[in-house]
Amino acid sequence: MHRRTLLTSLVLAALCGTAGAQDYPERAVKLVVPYAPGGSADIVARLIADEWGKALGKSMFIENKAGAGGNLGVDAVAKSPADGYTVGLQTVSLAINPSLTPRMPYDTLKDLAPIGMIAASQHVLVVNSNLPAKDLKELLALARSKPGKLTYGSAGGGSTFHMSAELFKAQAGVAIVHIPYRGGGPALTDTIAGQVDMSFPVLSAAQGHVQAGKLRALGVTGTRRSPLLPGVPTIAEAGLPGYAFETWFIAFAPAATPKPVIDKLNATLGTVLQSAAVKERMAREGFEATPSTAAAARARLESEMPKWARLVKDRGITAE
Repeated sequence: MHRRTLLTSLVLAALCGTAGAQDYPERAVKLVVPYAPGGSADIVARLIADEWGKALGKSMFIENKAGAGGNLGVDAVAKSPADGYTVGLQTVSLAINPSLTPRMPYDTLKDLAPIGMIAASQHVLVVNSNLPAKDLKELLALARSKPGKLTYGSAGGGSTFHMSAELFKAQAGVAIVHIPYRGGGPALTDTIAGQVDMSFPVLSAAQGHVQAGKLRALGVTGTRRSPLLPGVPTIAEAGLPGYAFETWFIAFAPAATPKPVIDKLNATLGTVLQSAAVKERMAREGFEATPSTAAAARARLESEMPKWARLVKDRGITAE
């Protein structure tokens, strides 16, 4: 009798879970962005939130929860009820941060359930217009002739600006001094002013300054040229073969979120990202829509974590 009661309970629980997933969502869904408004993650969130909400049949609202290099907001999602009403959006920092933070508040692979990839964007290597390097090969020659004399600005320790530059230094075998700033804007401003020699800003942020002649773009960080600056080669093409860095964006939920809910979130996100209007808006901001399955998003995360762990260890990189 006890066994039959147990089996009945399990069947009822499964049926209730399925019914709950079919009815989901019954109210608004919160999308947590672990950075302040105005940054690339926030821009991506605002490009998709309304349409994603429409595809789900309920509104989606954004909550910016900045702090600890993105860990504060991600941790808030990880510790939220696993019911599909709190989801998160994070950058490639989701794969980088575990290597930079000695005591992570959450376990990236155990506490989070990837929903799907969202988008990717490039950075661009820009130099002060007065620097005597007209192209990448000249910059590399200059850096090798003056080890430790050239400087680059970043948006702070552990930022994508920082990591793209450290990957560049590691692959090129050059010593360029890191000057961290509190955000990408000040780093870009000081590159224009000549306080630092170069930086690796998000392409969309640098585009106007490059076109106005205030900065010289030597290479984009992705695997192919960007339509925003079609005349600028990739760094690999310009003289550092094999170099590639992209900032990617991923959606995720708490780990115990039921699979039917994850499936619905993934399917509706995919619908949004395949929309011509959304793709066009993203392209204008320098992003490329990259819809994927939840399994592919997890595979990307799992494959990139050890790569960044090696770079952080080999270069002695800290988030400070």
